[in-house]
Amino acid sequence: MEKYSQYRDKATGIAPFLAVTTPLSAVSTVTHSLLFLFRLPFFLIYALTYFVLFHNLPLPVVARKIALWGLMAIPGIWWVDLQLDGVKRGTLSEQPRERFPHPGSVIAASFTSPIDALYLAAIFDPVFTISYPGTRKVQRVGLLGAVAMALGPVRTAPPPDAILVDIKELLQENADRVIAVFPECGTTNGKAILPFGPGLLQCPPDVHLFPVSIRYTPSDVTTPIPGQWMAFLWNLLSRPTTCIRVRIAEGQTMGAASASTNGAGNGNGAGELRLRKPVDDEVSSGEQRVLDRIGDALARLGRVKRVGLTMKDKAAFVSAVTAKND
Repeated sequence: MEKYSQYRDKATGIAPFLAVTTPLSAVSTVTHSLLFLFRLPFFLIYALTYFVLFHNLPLPVVARKIALWGLMAIPGIWWVDLQLDGVKRGTLSEQPRERFPHPGSVIAASFTSPIDALYLAAIFDPVFTISYPGTRKVQRVGLLGAVAMALGPVRTAPPPDAILVDIKELLQENADRVIAVFPECGTTNGKAILPFGPGLLQCPPDVHLFPVSIRYTPSDVTTPIPGQWMAFLWNLLSRPTTCIRVRIAEGQTMGAASASTNGAGNGNGAGELRLRKPVDDEVSSGEQRVLDRIGDALARLGRVKRVGLTMKDKAAFVSAVTAKND
């Protein structure tokens, strides 16, 4: 993979678009193959039944959540290590409502795998969105759309047929739901946080925004390269268990974040964020500091670093990998 060294971040040396692989011995390959062949039909039938029939029925939200936990139980996603940043274990139930994502708030989640959307749906039942570089608007999608996006083509701009809306519009229309945003605009292998698209800047200043980091052990269930569904299913279904590590930062409002960056910056950040109207979806220096603050929180939660590689770099990397395979 050294031939792809140009797709490593120059400052950190991290390559966030390389697929993660787990070497197997001859014996483990046999056992993994048997487990994969046993689970695959159950998983496909369950998933097809859920998304075609069950998900569209007028059932209580709790019923859909239980069904999603059943879907994740088939590949052995039994253990989820959930922790609020700065909160002692065993005291989650004692925390106030504002400490945890709640209806009317926004989640800014890391994006590495189709499991991200399944987990968020099983816990929060959010309204999912797709973010694109260079635009403050987002595209609303369903759960299946969010799952497919994890292995979908790299997008450096919205597709022509995409219906885009502001996050504040979604909040007004779905006051009883959480809004889920994947601000990196595409998946990585979980080893870094990419620069954010500007979609989060449309959050109203009084709405709580929660950075949510989702990491996996083993990490080969991440899907940084589009279209590799069989590799993903093999990694997911061929081992006994996959563990999820979830960290949620304290919720912050865009108004508070802008005030904080104003105090640490040149004195113009908050005013720029509050008063400046977007022109051709440009991002002012004050707005960028707000995005950086949220990106820093995600990187800290995931114990990774931020990198400067963008979706344009990922598109070039995927083109290089595709050309090699052809």
